Amino acid sequence: MGFSRVTFKKSLLALSASVMVAGSSMVLAAETIKVGVLHSLSGTMAISETTLKDTMEMLVADQNAKGGLLGKQLEAVVVDPASNWPLFAEKARELIEKEKVDVIFGAWTSVSRKSVLPVIEELDSIMFYPVQYEGEESSKNVFYTGAAPNQQAIPAVDYLMNELEVERWVLAGTDYVYPRTTNKILEAYLKAKGVAESDIMINYTPFGHSDWQSIVADVKKFGSAGKKTAVVSTINGDANVPFYKELGNQGISAEDIPVVAFSVGEEELSGIDTKPLVGHLAAWNYFMSVESETNAEFIKNWHSYIKNDARVTNDPMEAHYIGFNMWVKAVEKAGTTDPSAVQDAIIGISVPNLTGGYATMAPNHHITKPVLIGEIQEDGQFQVVWETSGTVLGDAWSDFLAGSRDIISDWRAPLSCGNYNVKTGKCSGQNY
Repeated sequence: MGFSRVTFKKSLLALSASVMVAGSSMVLAAETIKVGVLHSLSGTMAISETTLKDTMEMLVADQNAKGGLLGKQLEAVVVDPASNWPLFAEKARELIEKEKVDVIFGAWTSVSRKSVLPVIEELDSIMFYPVQYEGEESSKNVFYTGAAPNQQAIPAVDYLMNELEVERWVLAGTDYVYPRTTNKILEAYLKAKGVAESDIMINYTPFGHSDWQSIVADVKKFGSAGKKTAVVSTINGDANVPFYKELGNQGISAEDIPVVAFSVGEEELSGIDTKPLVGHLAAWNYFMSVESETNAEFIKNWHSYIKNDARVTNDPMEAHYIGFNMWVKAVEKAGTTDPSAVQDAIIGISVPNLTGGYATMAPNHHITKPVLIGEIQEDGQFQVVWETSGTVLGDAWSDFLAGSRDIISDWRAPLSCGNYNVKTGKCSGQNY
């Protein structure tokens, strides 16, 4: 059946209306700068990542209150990769191709970051990664605002060895790339310091592991050999809750076998009874308890935004604070949100950190950070017991692994390489 003149006119009107709506949507989209937020809001890592989503929304709101960026308002586009590592890649692609975000802030575990990496590079976008990681990577599309091993793991071991005279070492981690690579570096470092292989115990458990009774019993037995023993923990996510609970159940105090954690901060401790854990340690680059004007203002803004004075702050939040402010300054410097222009503009940019100093983006896409060792208190906060005298530059490639010690990363022209071998004079890979 053919169209009548009335039907045809109605179709034209409907088409015109849809074109107008589509045009309005395009104009609206052009009026905002979209910021992608890629953090798990469900699954085993939600205990750590949900707060980072809240942090990014706060930072975006604060920037909009200042007038936005380049004359436009910012819009946070939030997705939930649900602690599902392949889903991180899908959600990253969705953010870039469908939502047209100008930048992504996100990921937590190294396996989630490595899932996103080929997507970010293929589509030539940029991502700010806010969590401590194992190093052995430098991508032109990623800015690493969390700690590299030389900014957390190595100083923590030095503290235990020099200050607490630890001689036996338990390297306990969740079974994925960050703990395994970090422990590989630490094992090589300890052996270079004269530690015997028999004085190193290594154990891995899956994500979400809950039955710690036999493992903690093994740790207790390992620590009964007459030498001062410590646990270096790269256990991630909600598995930390039953792990620390079992330490308390088996009467392992910080005086007997101290634990220094790289993935336990104020947020993780807020969900458990910390009394049995008093004296155990964590190595980070920021603690909520740090006294500085910048930190006091950040905590005040956080409590005002989240409308809950009991909510804590932590190290990855500071990393997003630093990364976001670096991105803003780079965009202002470049006069555009174009990723390539931002990549060039951001190197050398310095912004305040929350401990009273400054963080600078280096040519290897890592930043300068102080290193702090904190002792767990009954209220779930940390008392700083040791810190570096200044900031430490993150090292993309470890000095303690044979395949890495001759490699450097420098994303400035003319080198523009994340994997340059100083002995062969060759760039091993275009991006990392």
